[in-house]
Amino acid sequence: MTTTPVQPQRVEFVRAISRLDATALVVGSMIGSGIFIVSGSITREVHSPGLLLLVWILSGVITLLGAVTYGELAAMYPKAGGNYVYLREGISPLFGFLYGWTLFTVIQTATIAAVAIAFARFTAVLFPTLSDTIFLGGTVGGYNLGVSWQRVFAIASVIVLTWINVRGVRTAAIIQTSLTAIKTAALAALIVLGLAIGRNAEAIAANFGANFWPAGGFTLALVPVIVAAMVGSLFSMDAWNNVGFAGAELKNPEKDIPFAMAAGVLLVVTLYVLANVAYLNVLPIDTIAQTWTEGRPPVGTAAMQQMFGQGGLTIMAIAIMISTFGCNNGLILSGARVYYAMARDNLFFAKAGELHPTYRTPALALIVQAVWTCLLALSGTYNDLLNYIIFAAVLFYMVTVIGLLILRVKRPDLPRPVKAPGYPWLPVLYILGTGFICVDLLIKKPVYTWPGLIIVALGVPVYYLWKRFAKPL
Repeated sequence: MTTTPVQPQRVEFVRAISRLDATALVVGSMIGSGIFIVSGSITREVHSPGLLLLVWILSGVITLLGAVTYGELAAMYPKAGGNYVYLREGISPLFGFLYGWTLFTVIQTATIAAVAIAFARFTAVLFPTLSDTIFLGGTVGGYNLGVSWQRVFAIASVIVLTWINVRGVRTAAIIQTSLTAIKTAALAALIVLGLAIGRNAEAIAANFGANFWPAGGFTLALVPVIVAAMVGSLFSMDAWNNVGFAGAELKNPEKDIPFAMAAGVLLVVTLYVLANVAYLNVLPIDTIAQTWTEGRPPVGTAAMQQMFGQGGLTIMAIAIMISTFGCNNGLILSGARVYYAMARDNLFFAKAGELHPTYRTPALALIVQAVWTCLLALSGTYNDLLNYIIFAAVLFYMVTVIGLLILRVKRPDLPRPVKAPGYPWLPVLYILGTGFICVDLLIKKPVYTWPGLIIVALGVPVYYLWKRFAKPL
Protein backbone atom coordinates (compact mmCIF):
# COMPACT_ATOMS: atom_id res chain seq x y z
CA MET A 1 0.00 0.00 0.00
CA THR A 2 1.40 3.39 -0.99
CA THR A 3 0.69 6.63 0.77
CA THR A 4 0.80 10.10 -0.63
CA PRO A 5 3.23 12.29 1.30
CA VAL A 6 1.52 15.09 3.15
CA GLN A 7 2.67 18.48 1.91
CA PRO A 8 3.47 20.97 4.67
CA GLN A 9 0.87 23.70 4.88
CA ARG A 10 2.15 27.05 3.63
CA VAL A 11 2.33 29.74 6.29
CA GLU A 12 0.08 32.67 5.36
CA PHE A 13 -0.02 36.31 6.46
CA VAL A 14 -2.28 37.32 9.33
CA ARG A 15 -5.11 39.59 8.18
CA ALA A 16 -4.91 41.90 11.17
CA ILE A 17 -4.93 45.41 9.66
CA SER A 18 -8.28 47.21 9.84
CA ARG A 19 -9.37 50.25 7.79
CA LEU A 20 -8.40 52.51 10.69
CA ASP A 21 -5.00 50.83 10.94
CA ALA A 22 -4.52 51.14 7.17
CA THR A 23 -5.32 54.85 7.23
CA ALA A 24 -3.00 55.28 10.20
CA LEU A 25 -0.30 53.49 8.21
CA VAL A 26 -0.70 56.01 5.38
CA VAL A 27 -0.75 59.03 7.68
CA GLY A 28 1.97 57.70 9.96
CA SER A 29 4.30 56.80 7.08
CA MET A 30 3.85 60.27 5.55
CA ILE A 31 4.25 62.38 8.69
CA GLY A 32 7.86 62.01 9.73
CA SER A 33 10.42 64.75 10.09
CA GLY A 34 10.02 66.59 6.78
CA ILE A 35 7.17 68.93 7.69
CA PHE A 36 9.18 70.22 10.66
CA ILE A 37 12.36 70.74 8.62
CA VAL A 38 12.20 71.23 4.85
CA SER A 39 10.31 74.54 4.61
CA GLY A 40 13.63 76.25 5.33
CA SER A 41 15.40 74.71 2.32
CA ILE A 42 12.34 75.33 0.11
CA THR A 43 12.34 79.01 1.13
CA ARG A 44 16.05 79.31 0.28
CA GLU A 45 15.16 78.26 -3.27
CA VAL A 46 11.94 80.22 -3.89
CA HIS A 47 12.56 83.31 -1.68
CA SER A 48 8.92 84.28 -1.09
CA PRO A 49 6.01 83.28 1.19
CA GLY A 50 3.58 82.88 -1.72
CA LEU A 51 5.89 80.51 -3.58
CA LEU A 52 6.57 78.54 -0.40
CA LEU A 53 2.84 77.88 -0.03
CA LEU A 54 2.49 77.20 -3.75
CA VAL A 55 5.21 74.53 -3.59
CA TRP A 56 3.36 72.74 -0.79
CA ILE A 57 -0.03 73.06 -2.50
CA LEU A 58 1.26 71.76 -5.86
CA SER A 59 3.02 68.85 -4.14
CA GLY A 60 -0.22 68.06 -2.33
CA VAL A 61 -2.32 68.15 -5.50
CA ILE A 62 0.09 65.84 -7.32
CA THR A 63 0.25 63.44 -4.37
CA LEU A 64 -3.53 63.35 -4.05
CA LEU A 65 -3.88 62.68 -7.79
CA GLY A 66 -1.54 59.74 -7.40
CA ALA A 67 -3.41 58.38 -4.39
CA VAL A 68 -6.87 58.40 -5.99
CA THR A 69 -5.45 56.92 -9.21
CA TYR A 70 -3.60 54.14 -7.38
CA GLY A 71 -6.88 53.11 -5.74
CA GLU A 72 -7.87 51.21 -8.89
CA LEU A 73 -4.63 49.21 -8.94
CA ALA A 74 -4.75 48.54 -5.20
CA ALA A 75 -8.29 47.15 -5.46
CA MET A 76 -7.34 44.99 -8.47
CA TYR A 77 -4.22 43.52 -6.84
CA PRO A 78 -4.70 43.48 -3.04
CA LYS A 79 -1.58 41.39 -2.49
CA ALA A 80 1.73 41.72 -0.70
CA GLY A 81 4.04 43.88 -2.79
CA GLY A 82 1.94 46.87 -3.84
CA ASN A 83 3.76 48.85 -6.53
CA TYR A 84 5.92 45.86 -7.41
CA VAL A 85 2.81 43.84 -8.28
CA TYR A 86 1.15 46.75 -10.11
CA LEU A 87 4.20 47.21 -12.35
CA ARG A 88 4.69 43.48 -12.86
CA GLU A 89 1.10 43.09 -14.04
CA GLY A 90 0.70 46.44 -15.78
CA ILE A 91 3.95 46.63 -17.73
CA SER A 92 6.29 43.66 -17.26
CA PRO A 93 8.14 41.62 -14.61
CA LEU A 94 11.29 43.58 -15.49
CA PHE A 95 9.68 46.88 -14.48
CA GLY A 96 8.36 45.29 -11.31
CA PHE A 97 11.85 44.15 -10.46
CA LEU A 98 13.37 47.55 -11.23
CA TYR A 99 10.95 49.11 -8.76
CA GLY A 100 11.74 46.54 -6.06
CA TRP A 101 15.47 46.88 -6.75
CA THR A 102 15.34 50.68 -6.48
CA LEU A 103 13.06 50.51 -3.43
CA PHE A 104 15.61 48.32 -1.68
CA THR A 105 18.75 50.17 -2.76
CA VAL A 106 17.49 53.76 -2.43
CA ILE A 107 13.82 54.62 -1.97
CA GLN A 108 12.67 52.74 1.13
CA THR A 109 15.94 52.06 2.89
CA ALA A 110 17.35 55.57 2.39
CA THR A 111 14.06 57.05 3.62
CA ILE A 112 14.23 54.90 6.75
CA ALA A 113 17.88 55.92 7.24
CA ALA A 114 17.09 59.64 6.79
CA VAL A 115 14.18 59.49 9.24
CA ALA A 116 16.28 57.52 11.75
CA ILE A 117 19.01 60.18 11.54
CA ALA A 118 16.40 62.87 12.20
CA PHE A 119 15.12 60.84 15.18
CA ALA A 120 18.64 60.67 16.62
CA ARG A 121 19.35 64.33 15.94
CA PHE A 122 16.29 65.48 17.87
CA THR A 123 16.97 63.01 20.65
CA ALA A 124 20.32 64.82 21.00
CA VAL A 125 18.39 67.98 21.94
CA LEU A 126 17.37 66.19 25.14
CA PHE A 127 20.69 64.37 25.53
CA PRO A 128 23.48 66.65 24.23
CA THR A 129 26.15 63.98 24.75
CA LEU A 130 24.65 62.22 21.70
CA SER A 131 27.12 63.89 19.38
CA ASP A 132 27.09 63.92 15.58
CA THR A 133 30.91 64.14 15.44
CA ILE A 134 32.40 61.34 13.35
CA PHE A 135 34.84 59.36 15.53
CA LEU A 136 35.45 56.48 13.12
CA GLY A 137 35.68 57.33 9.42
CA GLY A 138 36.02 60.64 7.61
CA THR A 139 35.10 62.81 4.66
CA VAL A 140 35.20 61.19 1.22
CA GLY A 141 34.18 63.20 -1.84
CA GLY A 142 32.39 65.76 0.32
CA TYR A 143 30.44 63.14 2.26
CA ASN A 144 30.94 62.46 5.96
CA LEU A 145 31.20 58.68 6.01
CA GLY A 146 31.59 56.91 9.31
CA VAL A 147 30.37 56.41 12.82
CA SER A 148 29.06 58.99 15.27
CA TRP A 149 27.00 58.46 18.39
CA GLN A 150 23.96 59.96 16.67
CA ARG A 151 24.30 57.48 13.83
CA VAL A 152 24.73 54.62 16.29
CA PHE A 153 21.52 55.71 17.99
CA ALA A 154 19.74 55.95 14.62
CA ILE A 155 20.86 52.41 13.78
CA ALA A 156 19.68 51.19 17.20
CA SER A 157 16.20 52.61 16.51
CA VAL A 158 16.05 50.73 13.20
CA ILE A 159 17.05 47.50 14.91
CA VAL A 160 14.43 47.90 17.65
CA LEU A 161 11.63 48.62 15.16
CA THR A 162 12.71 45.72 12.97
CA TRP A 163 12.56 43.40 16.00
CA ILE A 164 9.04 44.67 16.82
CA ASN A 165 7.91 44.01 13.25
CA VAL A 166 9.41 40.54 13.19
CA ARG A 167 7.39 39.70 16.30
CA GLY A 168 4.06 40.22 14.53
CA VAL A 169 1.94 42.59 12.46
CA ARG A 170 -0.72 43.01 15.19
CA THR A 171 1.74 44.61 17.59
CA ALA A 172 3.28 46.75 14.85
CA ALA A 173 -0.19 47.92 13.74
CA ILE A 174 -1.18 48.88 17.30
CA ILE A 175 2.04 50.86 17.74
CA GLN A 176 1.53 52.51 14.35
CA THR A 177 -2.05 53.57 15.04
CA SER A 178 -1.22 54.86 18.53
CA LEU A 179 1.82 56.89 17.47
CA THR A 180 -0.02 58.25 14.43
CA ALA A 181 -2.81 59.56 16.67
CA ILE A 182 -0.28 61.24 18.96
CA LYS A 183 1.77 62.90 16.24
CA THR A 184 -1.26 63.99 14.20
CA ALA A 185 -2.61 65.67 17.32
CA ALA A 186 0.79 67.28 17.93
CA LEU A 187 0.94 68.66 14.39
CA ALA A 188 -2.64 69.95 14.70
CA ALA A 189 -1.70 71.61 17.99
CA LEU A 190 1.28 73.33 16.34
CA ILE A 191 -1.06 74.69 13.66
CA VAL A 192 -3.62 75.98 16.16
CA LEU A 193 -0.92 77.57 18.31
CA GLY A 194 0.71 79.22 15.30
CA LEU A 195 -2.57 80.60 13.97
CA ALA A 196 -3.84 81.75 17.38
CA ILE A 197 -1.51 82.64 20.26
CA GLY A 198 1.67 82.60 18.16
CA ARG A 199 0.62 85.32 15.70
CA ASN A 200 3.56 87.67 15.26
CA ALA A 201 2.85 91.15 13.88
CA GLU A 202 6.38 91.42 12.45
CA ALA A 203 6.05 88.08 10.64
CA ILE A 204 2.59 88.83 9.28
CA ALA A 205 3.73 92.21 7.93
CA ALA A 206 6.83 90.65 6.31
CA ASN A 207 5.04 87.64 4.82
CA PHE A 208 1.52 88.68 3.86
CA GLY A 209 2.10 92.15 2.49
CA ALA A 210 3.81 93.34 -0.67
CA ASN A 211 6.50 90.65 -0.30
CA PHE A 212 4.05 87.74 -0.54
CA TRP A 213 4.98 87.20 -4.20
CA PRO A 214 8.41 87.83 -5.82
CA ALA A 215 9.10 91.44 -6.79
CA GLY A 216 8.66 90.75 -10.50
CA GLY A 217 5.43 88.80 -9.97
CA PHE A 218 4.81 85.26 -11.09
CA THR A 219 6.51 84.42 -14.41
CA LEU A 220 7.12 81.23 -16.37
CA ALA A 221 10.81 81.52 -15.50
CA LEU A 222 9.87 80.59 -11.92
CA VAL A 223 8.34 77.23 -12.91
CA PRO A 224 11.61 75.22 -13.03
CA VAL A 225 12.65 76.79 -9.72
CA ILE A 226 9.35 75.85 -8.08
CA VAL A 227 9.54 72.28 -9.38
CA ALA A 228 13.11 71.84 -8.15
CA ALA A 229 12.08 73.20 -4.75
CA MET A 230 9.39 70.52 -4.52
CA VAL A 231 11.99 67.88 -3.59
CA GLY A 232 11.53 68.60 0.11
CA SER A 233 7.74 68.80 0.07
CA LEU A 234 7.36 65.68 -2.08
CA PHE A 235 9.69 63.81 0.26
CA SER A 236 7.56 64.93 3.19
CA MET A 237 4.48 63.55 1.41
CA ASP A 238 6.10 60.34 0.22
CA ALA A 239 5.29 56.78 1.36
CA TRP A 240 1.51 57.26 0.91
CA ASN A 241 1.51 54.13 -1.28
CA ASN A 242 3.14 51.90 1.33
CA VAL A 243 -0.16 50.59 2.62
CA GLY A 244 -0.48 48.68 -0.67
CA PHE A 245 2.70 46.77 0.15
CA ALA A 246 0.88 45.09 3.03
CA GLY A 247 -2.26 44.28 1.03
CA ALA A 248 -2.22 40.62 2.06
CA GLU A 249 -2.57 41.62 5.73
CA LEU A 250 -5.60 43.91 5.48
CA LYS A 251 -8.98 42.56 6.53
CA ASN A 252 -10.76 44.02 3.49
CA PRO A 253 -8.01 45.22 1.15
CA GLU A 254 -10.13 45.83 -1.98
CA LYS A 255 -12.04 48.62 -0.22
CA ASP A 256 -9.73 49.64 2.60
CA ILE A 257 -6.53 50.36 0.61
CA PRO A 258 -8.14 52.87 -1.80
CA PHE A 259 -9.95 54.54 1.12
CA ALA A 260 -6.80 54.69 3.26
CA MET A 261 -4.72 56.16 0.43
CA ALA A 262 -7.21 58.89 -0.48
CA ALA A 263 -8.32 59.80 3.06
CA GLY A 264 -4.82 59.61 4.52
CA VAL A 265 -3.24 61.78 1.82
CA LEU A 266 -6.04 64.36 1.98
CA LEU A 267 -5.63 64.68 5.75
CA VAL A 268 -1.84 64.99 5.61
CA VAL A 269 -1.81 67.49 2.72
CA THR A 270 -4.33 69.68 4.57
CA LEU A 271 -2.23 69.59 7.74
CA TYR A 272 0.98 70.36 5.84
CA VAL A 273 -0.39 73.41 4.05
CA LEU A 274 -1.90 74.74 7.29
CA ALA A 275 1.39 74.10 9.12
CA ASN A 276 3.20 76.33 6.63
CA VAL A 277 0.57 79.03 7.04
CA ALA A 278 1.22 78.77 10.78
CA TYR A 279 4.99 79.08 10.26
CA LEU A 280 4.41 82.25 8.20
CA ASN A 281 2.24 83.66 11.01
CA VAL A 282 5.02 83.13 13.54
CA LEU A 283 8.31 83.66 11.68
CA PRO A 284 9.39 86.25 9.06
CA ILE A 285 10.33 84.67 5.74
CA ASP A 286 14.01 85.59 6.18
CA THR A 287 14.07 83.72 9.49
CA ILE A 288 12.44 80.66 7.89
CA ALA A 289 15.12 80.70 5.17
CA GLN A 290 17.87 80.55 7.79
CA THR A 291 16.48 77.52 9.64
CA TRP A 292 18.36 74.20 9.60
CA THR A 293 21.64 75.94 8.60
CA GLU A 294 24.86 76.46 10.56
CA GLY A 295 23.54 74.91 13.73
CA ARG A 296 20.21 76.73 13.67
CA PRO A 297 17.08 74.74 14.59
CA PRO A 298 14.59 73.58 11.92
CA VAL A 299 11.53 75.66 11.16
CA GLY A 300 9.15 73.75 13.44
CA THR A 301 11.47 74.17 16.39
CA ALA A 302 12.12 77.83 15.58
CA ALA A 303 8.37 78.47 15.54
CA MET A 304 7.90 76.80 18.93
CA GLN A 305 10.83 78.73 20.37
CA GLN A 306 9.30 81.97 19.14
CA MET A 307 6.10 81.10 21.00
CA PHE A 308 7.45 79.44 24.17
CA GLY A 309 11.12 80.34 24.43
CA GLN A 310 13.64 77.63 25.25
CA GLY A 311 10.87 75.31 26.39
CA GLY A 312 9.64 75.20 22.80
CA LEU A 313 12.87 73.49 21.79
CA THR A 314 12.19 70.60 24.16
CA ILE A 315 8.52 70.33 23.20
CA MET A 316 9.31 70.14 19.49
CA ALA A 317 12.19 67.70 20.00
CA ILE A 318 9.83 65.28 21.76
CA ALA A 319 7.14 65.76 19.08
CA ILE A 320 9.60 65.03 16.25
CA MET A 321 11.01 62.02 18.10
CA ILE A 322 7.51 60.52 18.33
CA SER A 323 6.77 61.46 14.73
CA THR A 324 9.93 59.96 13.26
CA PHE A 325 9.77 56.79 15.35
CA GLY A 326 6.19 56.16 14.24
CA CYS A 327 7.04 56.99 10.63
CA ASN A 328 9.84 54.45 10.54
CA ASN A 329 7.65 51.78 12.10
CA GLY A 330 5.31 52.09 9.11
CA LEU A 331 8.14 52.20 6.57
CA ILE A 332 9.85 49.14 8.02
CA LEU A 333 6.60 47.18 8.21
CA SER A 334 5.60 47.85 4.61
CA GLY A 335 8.91 47.77 2.76
CA ALA A 336 9.72 44.18 3.70
CA ARG A 337 6.49 42.98 2.04
CA VAL A 338 7.83 44.06 -1.36
CA TYR A 339 11.00 41.99 -0.96
CA TYR A 340 8.84 39.07 0.17
CA ALA A 341 6.77 39.35 -3.04
CA MET A 342 9.93 39.58 -5.15
CA ALA A 343 11.35 36.49 -3.47
CA ARG A 344 8.14 34.57 -4.23
CA ASP A 345 8.88 35.37 -7.90
CA ASN A 346 12.53 34.25 -7.50
CA LEU A 347 13.77 37.82 -7.83
CA PHE A 348 15.16 38.27 -4.32
CA PHE A 349 16.86 36.07 -1.75
CA ALA A 350 14.76 32.90 -1.59
CA LYS A 351 14.50 32.83 2.21
CA ALA A 352 13.00 36.33 2.13
CA GLY A 353 9.95 34.74 0.52
CA GLU A 354 9.20 32.68 3.62
CA LEU A 355 7.17 33.77 6.63
CA HIS A 356 8.25 33.16 10.20
CA PRO A 357 6.41 29.99 11.32
CA THR A 358 5.29 31.54 14.62
CA TYR A 359 4.89 35.26 13.94
CA ARG A 360 3.87 34.90 10.26
CA THR A 361 5.96 37.88 9.21
CA PRO A 362 8.64 38.11 6.47
CA ALA A 363 11.41 37.96 9.05
CA LEU A 364 14.41 37.60 6.74
CA ALA A 365 13.14 40.34 4.44
CA LEU A 366 12.87 42.63 7.47
CA ILE A 367 16.40 41.75 8.59
CA VAL A 368 17.99 42.26 5.16
CA GLN A 369 16.21 45.62 4.87
CA ALA A 370 17.56 46.63 8.30
CA VAL A 371 21.14 45.69 7.43
CA TRP A 372 21.22 47.80 4.27
CA THR A 373 19.43 50.70 5.99
CA CYS A 374 22.04 50.73 8.75
CA LEU A 375 24.84 50.92 6.19
CA LEU A 376 23.11 53.87 4.50
CA ALA A 377 22.78 55.60 7.87
CA LEU A 378 26.60 55.59 8.05
CA SER A 379 27.02 56.98 4.54
CA GLY A 380 25.31 60.37 4.45
CA THR A 381 23.41 63.17 6.10
CA TYR A 382 19.67 63.80 6.13
CA ASN A 383 19.71 66.23 3.19
CA ASP A 384 21.92 63.99 1.03
CA LEU A 385 19.63 61.00 1.52
CA LEU A 386 16.53 63.14 0.84
CA ASN A 387 17.84 64.31 -2.54
CA TYR A 388 18.73 60.81 -3.69
CA ILE A 389 15.31 59.41 -2.78
CA ILE A 390 12.71 61.61 -4.38
CA PHE A 391 13.68 61.42 -8.07
CA ALA A 392 13.54 57.63 -8.15
CA ALA A 393 10.27 57.59 -6.18
CA VAL A 394 8.50 60.07 -8.49
CA LEU A 395 9.81 58.25 -11.58
CA PHE A 396 8.18 54.99 -10.51
CA TYR A 397 4.94 56.68 -9.45
CA MET A 398 4.69 57.96 -13.03
CA VAL A 399 5.51 54.60 -14.62
CA THR A 400 2.99 52.81 -12.39
CA VAL A 401 0.14 55.03 -13.60
CA ILE A 402 1.27 54.39 -17.19
CA GLY A 403 0.80 50.73 -16.29
CA LEU A 404 -2.77 51.52 -15.24
CA LEU A 405 -3.51 52.93 -18.71
CA ILE A 406 -1.96 49.85 -20.33
CA LEU A 407 -4.07 47.51 -18.18
CA ARG A 408 -7.25 49.33 -19.23
CA VAL A 409 -6.37 48.49 -22.86
CA LYS A 410 -4.82 45.02 -22.44
CA ARG A 411 -7.12 43.64 -19.73
CA PRO A 412 -10.51 45.39 -19.85
CA ASP A 413 -12.05 42.16 -18.51
CA LEU A 414 -10.33 42.32 -15.11
CA PRO A 415 -12.57 43.06 -12.10
CA ARG A 416 -12.14 46.64 -10.93
CA PRO A 417 -13.85 47.08 -7.55
CA VAL A 418 -12.68 50.71 -7.55
CA LYS A 419 -12.01 52.82 -10.63
CA ALA A 420 -9.72 55.82 -10.96
CA PRO A 421 -11.88 58.99 -10.93
CA GLY A 422 -11.73 61.26 -13.96
CA TYR A 423 -10.25 58.55 -16.15
CA PRO A 424 -8.32 59.06 -18.39
CA TRP A 425 -7.80 62.79 -17.79
CA LEU A 426 -6.67 62.77 -14.16
CA PRO A 427 -4.25 59.83 -14.61
CA VAL A 428 -2.82 61.51 -17.74
CA LEU A 429 -2.49 64.80 -15.83
CA TYR A 430 -0.62 62.93 -13.09
CA ILE A 431 1.73 61.36 -15.64
CA LEU A 432 2.45 64.73 -17.24
CA GLY A 433 3.02 66.39 -13.85
CA THR A 434 5.37 63.76 -12.49
CA GLY A 435 7.14 63.50 -15.84
CA PHE A 436 7.82 67.24 -15.82
CA ILE A 437 9.15 67.00 -12.26
CA CYS A 438 11.56 64.21 -13.26
CA VAL A 439 12.89 66.13 -16.28
CA ASP A 440 13.28 69.33 -14.26
CA LEU A 441 15.16 67.54 -11.47
CA LEU A 442 17.49 65.89 -14.00
CA ILE A 443 18.39 69.36 -15.26
CA LYS A 444 18.36 71.35 -12.01
CA LYS A 445 19.83 68.77 -9.60
CA PRO A 446 21.96 66.42 -11.73
CA VAL A 447 24.35 65.58 -8.89
CA TYR A 448 21.55 63.73 -7.13
CA THR A 449 19.19 62.63 -9.90
CA TRP A 450 21.56 61.05 -12.39
CA PRO A 451 22.97 58.63 -9.78
CA GLY A 452 19.37 57.63 -9.04
CA LEU A 453 18.77 56.96 -12.73
CA ILE A 454 21.98 54.94 -12.90
CA ILE A 455 20.84 52.82 -9.94
CA VAL A 456 17.60 52.06 -11.79
CA ALA A 457 19.52 51.15 -14.95
CA LEU A 458 21.89 48.87 -13.04
CA GLY A 459 18.84 46.84 -12.09
CA VAL A 460 18.47 45.63 -15.71
CA PRO A 461 21.56 43.37 -15.78
CA VAL A 462 20.87 42.33 -12.18
CA TYR A 463 17.37 41.20 -13.23
CA TYR A 464 18.66 38.96 -16.03
CA LEU A 465 21.48 37.54 -13.92
CA TRP A 466 19.05 36.77 -11.11
CA LYS A 467 16.61 35.14 -13.50
CA ARG A 468 19.39 32.97 -14.87
CA PHE A 469 21.02 31.80 -11.63
CA ALA A 470 18.30 31.98 -8.95
CA LYS A 471 16.95 28.67 -7.71
CA PRO A 472 13.13 28.48 -7.62
CA LEU A 473 11.36 28.23 -4.30
